[in-house]
Amino acid sequence: MKKILLISLISLATVWSQNSSAISTLEDSSKNSSDAIECMEWFVNSNTIECWENGEACNIYKCPEYDLKQHEELLFDDSNDNLVSLLSFIPELIIIIGLLSIILLEIIPNARKWIFHTVTGSIVLAFLYMVLNPSENGTLFMNLIAIDPFSTFFKIIFLVSTLVVVLISDSSIEIKDDIKAEYYFLILVVLLGLFLMSSSINLLMIYLAVELVSIPSYILAGISKNNKSSNEASLKYVIFGSFASGLMLFGLSWLYGLTGSTNIYMVHHALASSGNELMLFMSLLFIMVGFGYKISMAPFHYWTPDVYEGAATPVTAFFSVAPKAAGISILIRFFYTVFTNDSGFSSSSELLDVNWTFIIAVLSALTMTIGNILALYQQNVKRMLAYSSISHVGFMLIGFCVLSYEALASMMFYIFIYLFMNLGAFAVAVFVKNKTGGDNVDDWNGIASKVPLISAFMVIALVSLSGLPPTSGFIAKFYVLAELFRMESYRWLAVVAIINSVISLYYYFRIVKAMYFLESDNKNTDKIEVDIFDKWIVVGLCAQPIIFYIYWSPLLDFIRSSLSIWSS
Repeated sequence: MKKILLISLISLATVWSQNSSAISTLEDSSKNSSDAIECMEWFVNSNTIECWENGEACNIYKCPEYDLKQHEELLFDDSNDNLVSLLSFIPELIIIIGLLSIILLEIIPNARKWIFHTVTGSIVLAFLYMVLNPSENGTLFMNLIAIDPFSTFFKIIFLVSTLVVVLISDSSIEIKDDIKAEYYFLILVVLLGLFLMSSSINLLMIYLAVELVSIPSYILAGISKNNKSSNEASLKYVIFGSFASGLMLFGLSWLYGLTGSTNIYMVHHALASSGNELMLFMSLLFIMVGFGYKISMAPFHYWTPDVYEGAATPVTAFFSVAPKAAGISILIRFFYTVFTNDSGFSSSSELLDVNWTFIIAVLSALTMTIGNILALYQQNVKRMLAYSSISHVGFMLIGFCVLSYEALASMMFYIFIYLFMNLGAFAVAVFVKNKTGGDNVDDWNGIASKVPLISAFMVIALVSLSGLPPTSGFIAKFYVLAELFRMESYRWLAVVAIINSVISLYYYFRIVKAMYFLESDNKNTDKIEVDIFDKWIVVGLCAQPIIFYIYWSPLLDFIRSSLSIWSS
């Protein structure tokens, strides 16, 4: 890791010395502004920067009046200092207060029983504040993070998924009472990091947010200290995560060396003027490794099955949704801001014609194919669902292969639907683990005769994951595939996606077969008692695929409105 950081610093100095001419040229042009044509001026207009000559738009970077530093001053108001920013940072502050409260309650023996209520209360309070006080477009803490409807959408996903995981963790036999305080503390730390990931617009802040999510996640994977599989999962997670973080930092250092700025909007404007396609392509690849690791995109997915299998089931459920959604959010914001011509969701072409959408298309096909084929051979349900989550990342990336507003909307719609159907399946997996003590498919034999209601809703979740009607999984896959045909781009990817959907039917329905058509080795046919709390969690999650199949248009409208991202 130290070697990677050292290489990053050396690379930064080298790239900066070789490529500073682009920035110095921009600065020198402003010094010669006395020779400029009087009628030529540049200014900030809404979400774009424009340069006009005789009433016609011209290339801003060739404008003699253009000044990089003045540009940044106009784009970003430095009045948003730390104290003022706290007024718009309330949801994060609520989470931080929850973290501090856990520490205080843990050291007071008679108050430990309130830790669970404090955690759930913090999450619910943050959720209510965000819903009742919609954020306006702007930046916080001297332009380190942005607040906008786009980040709010993903923060809602983080809060819902975290709340569900906390609720199912309370009854899980894998999370022992003596470690629950540490467990909930780490969950909230990760939640805070997820919030920052979806809002970061600064290279340093992006890296810090990713590490704020990664480091507690390593500990969560090994939270069962006496379980060798859990310890192994944690160690593998650390090794893969450190390597991916180092490569991502390497790519970010190249971007800083090329542009001289850590603000992603200024990075874009400097890159657009430099014309250095090779350096842009190399930094893009390194950064893609870091983001690809967070979302389990092939070929950076190898850690996923082992970590998911070794970690406690509630932790696995959390990893399968929240960090992946955060990775997708930062991928969208970063790539659409830095690596497109128009630096925003209205962009329709790649920056400097570096065809990174084709790379995403190939990786999307590879990710869903590897995930589905390897899932066919799994006997462990958690490992099977791990490969399933990899394949779904491939489907999500379909919306990232074409640059369009509707493609992003379909991608975000898929993420939201995936939240419920995947957490629903994991909630049932936690229930079966509690009752049978096993994780293999054979442990599910005959479950339907003992808990018919839970089994029926598990079938709904599995049918939705496979993308069959009448579930919202079908609607989600339809929208991402329809955008490919509408844009007449990468139609071969749609064929690959359809084939993979068919493949996934086999391993999803292996669980259905075990529940309904196979008999358990345990001859006990008595009904399994289901706690009313666990029952309603499963019903609430698994009913969503049916609800959103019938009535999904308001959700899609909300997602489209959330794409009105602040992008100046």
